[in-house]
Amino acid sequence: MQRHLLDPIGRRPVAEVVDRLCGVQAQVASSAELAVRVRRETSRPGEVGRALSEGRLVKTWAMRGALHLLTPEAAGAFLSLMASGRTWERPSWQRYFGMTTKQFDALRGAVRAALDVEPLTRDELATAVSARRGLRHVGEALRSSWGTLLKPLAWQGDLCFGPSRGGRATFVRPEDASSRWARVPDPDEAAPVVIVAYLRAYGPATFEAFGNWLAGGYFGKRRLRAWFGALEDRLAEVDVAGERAYVLAEDVDELASTRPTKTVRLLPGFDQYVLGPGTGEGHVVPTSRRAAVSRQAGWISPVVIAGGAVSGTWELDGERVRVAWFGEAGRPPGPALQAELARLSSILRRDLEPVISTT
Repeated sequence: MQRHLLDPIGRRPVAEVVDRLCGVQAQVASSAELAVRVRRETSRPGEVGRALSEGRLVKTWAMRGALHLLTPEAAGAFLSLMASGRTWERPSWQRYFGMTTKQFDALRGAVRAALDVEPLTRDELATAVSARRGLRHVGEALRSSWGTLLKPLAWQGDLCFGPSRGGRATFVRPEDASSRWARVPDPDEAAPVVIVAYLRAYGPATFEAFGNWLAGGYFGKRRLRAWFGALEDRLAEVDVAGERAYVLAEDVDELASTRPTKTVRLLPGFDQYVLGPGTGEGHVVPTSRRAAVSRQAGWISPVVIAGGAVSGTWELDGERVRVAWFGEAGRPPGPALQAELARLSSILRRDLEPVISTT
């Protein structure tokens, strides 16, 4: 809770909050902004958008192929590990898109050339690229809102999201999105940077949990073990309820001396507190309640955190906040829950009425 700037609430700038969390999932823009704002003692509406327009953040496809906010200084390391999977070289991927490796290289060049002058909408980019010889067949795939063909380009630093134009997304080169943009390093150089950042935010954690957070389990255990093995001198193994997990050696004493918390927090959908360890982490999301948190079509519910664990879900219904408290978590902590609901009202600048039920 402390490391997630939730107990106590942090005072860090927007970009530092995002950096601390190793990125913020952002396919639902309102949830991404709320994830940042609930971790700041004082905040203002639209501050994430301002950070993007000023180049203090970039928005791109990253971990698990999902849209994320990242700091431009750190983004390259996360993207490097995603690119190291080299999905575009898989026969099934090439058959689906009708592309050879040589054509994919041509696609990269065509996209970078198309974005050389100004931001382009998805349709404008597809039109420019499909006009190239040998790439006429990719226009439809480039126009797909899923962005499957564009994600490997994002992972290699060829494009990211630019400013919206008339309600439509645009794409730009990352170096044009932010003067702070750093290169995409070699994966073996990037892995220690990302693992250290992940364990600082989410440790204790297993390398399997890291792999699931990074790519949904796509990476093989051999590669993950090699990356963690290269950091052996900086890591310590600890026992968590009978399971071996890793933390940074420099953090052992601090973690061991941390006192339990009873703090209650309302977190938005797709919050990193849940996504970082994963919804299968029973210490965070009770196993019997996973379906209430991780719902159909990849939807992650807004959650109530009490004592560090998910103890309920919540949703906005007009001017009401409907809290579904998990019965096994004991009686709802009335005053603490009311105080957090008041804080949410202040953040959203709405007079919200709590409706609390036990499930």
